[in-house]
Amino acid sequence: MERDYIALAAPVFMLLIGLELWVVRRHRADYYRLSDSLDNIATGILQQWVSILGAAWIVGVYFWIHQHGRIFELSSESVWVWVVCFVAVDFAYYWYHRLAHEVNFLWASHIAHHQSEEYNLSVALRQGAFQPLFSCVFYWPIALLGFPPVIFTACLAFDTLYQFWIHTRTIDRLGPFEAVFMTPSHHRVHHGRNPIYIDRNHGGCFILWDKLFGTFEPESEEVVFGITTQLGSWNPVWANFHYWIEIGSAALRARRLRDKFLMFVKPPGWYPEDLGGFRPAPALERPTTKFDPPLPRNLAVYCTLQFVQVLVLSSAIPALADELDTAALWLAAGLVTWSLLNIGVLADGRRWAVGSEFVRVVATPILCTQLLPAIGIWIPIALALNIVPLVRGVLRPRAERLSAG
Repeated sequence: MERDYIALAAPVFMLLIGLELWVVRRHRADYYRLSDSLDNIATGILQQWVSILGAAWIVGVYFWIHQHGRIFELSSESVWVWVVCFVAVDFAYYWYHRLAHEVNFLWASHIAHHQSEEYNLSVALRQGAFQPLFSCVFYWPIALLGFPPVIFTACLAFDTLYQFWIHTRTIDRLGPFEAVFMTPSHHRVHHGRNPIYIDRNHGGCFILWDKLFGTFEPESEEVVFGITTQLGSWNPVWANFHYWIEIGSAALRARRLRDKFLMFVKPPGWYPEDLGGFRPAPALERPTTKFDPPLPRNLAVYCTLQFVQVLVLSSAIPALADELDTAALWLAAGLVTWSLLNIGVLADGRRWAVGSEFVRVVATPILCTQLLPAIGIWIPIALALNIVPLVRGVLRPRAERLSAG
């Protein structure tokens, strides 16, 4: 099994997010909001689970192509093979990333990364759950050329790791470095919904691809972050499905079979004539109003407590992936998804969230015994650790509000 550099870097990510949060608080900047940050990391967790469950497609096909169809024999001992592979990976990433902004079904896999209306290091972890299922196809030519999987997986990981630090507002322009490499300034443009910034600066490590293929735009005006139509939810499951539902619904309503197909391959905003034709992005109004429902302190503490538990579970289970059967992995993924969904809808203030959370708190430690039977003795402790905060932090305040009303 190849080394998972992204998983190994996860503690460093958390440390750097904490460091950036400390820095911005010292400068009295409001770059972080709790609900937004939890939602950002939650979408990243969902993507990691899709990568685990879909490994046979995401990684396995590359291995198969290299083993059975490679054109050249390339040595993993050659420094130049590593260098060329890294450049090839970033080039392939540019084209996936660019097309993910220009083709509807690819945009559906990528849109989650752009939904945050903040811009900080936690946004780097906000990734579309289904993105690896589509982006992997763009790397298959690298396998065909003969780049060994051990080199490819390392280069892909390092290309991804590079992109973490560019999601920040704490670093300004970087002079000559920006001529070649992607920087925070370049990538802030990419996350902007300002008309001049939309669909610009798609590179991963290098900005050269954008300059070469005409998609480069320098940072010239204050960036307004987010997607053109506000998501209006902290639910990471909805974040990954809402655009699929939108284009799927439009495809069902379209009269012509050709238009049903085109709904998935045309650019975002395209609609057939019988559904009104192209819909341009709404005008950018200033000052902008961010989605920010009130989050009572007790609920914020409860959601954070639950999120930490999910983070621990999601870190522990993949490490044991080789010891668990497929059914156990799917069960773990389901529990994680349920937990993250509940945290999101609790923060949204959905009425049904409390009932769903009560059932989840009771069911989770029991279901976890199906993953690791040895943890059965921890069921009473797990129930106590979660039921008491649920009652004190969610159920009691809700009952008090209802009685007051």
